[in-house]
Amino acid sequence: MAKKVGNRQNKTLVCTECNTEGYRVSKNVKNTTERLELKKYCEKCQKHTVHKEKK
Repeated sequence: MAKKVGNRQNKTLVCTECNTEGYRVSKNVKNTTERLELKKYCEKCQKHTVHKEKK
């Protein structure tokens, strides 16, 4: 089996319009140093909005 290296961390995504925390994603911190910005569906807004990584 391959050895697991601790480069991946769980990050929370927050909706930019209503500030709801709706998604958790894993991110390789060593390869991607900038914050994530993904377009996801927000249940509170009931539309697709940009979600950013929480500080």
